[in-house]
Amino acid sequence: MLEKLKSMKAIIILIIVTISTIVLFQSFIIMPRNKTEEQKYSLVRKYKDFEIRYYPSATIATINSNAKTYRDLSGPGFQKLAGYIFGGNEANTKISMTAPVRMDINDSVSTMSFVMPSAYKKENLPKPNDPAIDIHNTDNEYVASIRFGGYASDEDLKFYSDKLQNLLKENGITSFGNYRFLGYNPPFQPIGRRNEIIVSVGWDGK
Repeated sequence: MLEKLKSMKAIIILIIVTISTIVLFQSFIIMPRNKTEEQKYSLVRKYKDFEIRYYPSATIATINSNAKTYRDLSGPGFQKLAGYIFGGNEANTKISMTAPVRMDINDSVSTMSFVMPSAYKKENLPKPNDPAIDIHNTDNEYVASIRFGGYASDEDLKFYSDKLQNLLKENGITSFGNYRFLGYNPPFQPIGRRNEIIVSVGWDGK
């Protein structure tokens, strides 16, 4: 009986230590995420399952790709853009990572973009060593956005793009252009992941 109690006590201690370790680990991997600058936008209107946002112009670094899937674009695209901000530029300058990473995956030319920190403008960013990286300013735009969690997949992107498209039709909101993906988390963060699908909309303030 005494041996059983000791065994139970050891198991309980092991469970407590394991849970504490997991919580501590998650705290460490989420902390950098909380310090990451996010692209600024204004919330225009919130619906039950989606929202309308206004994004002012931002400076972004973009690569073009022939990739037709999230899987094919995400790895190589990230590697090229990360090379630029980690010092692969004419000034050997390290540029802070921001969120979200933007992806436009379609059947013609797909793109991946990093939003540059707000302290930078196109004029004062160092030139990329890789000529395939284009630095430019986005247009001001209204978008509709829908959010989902977990690790994104091509199936998720299609499902939530279709869902957002149907929600916009139900609410009489006109969309145009491609449905795009926004990813907010590093790959080593398994908990609390944030993904979004956005699309440009015509918004008249209704």
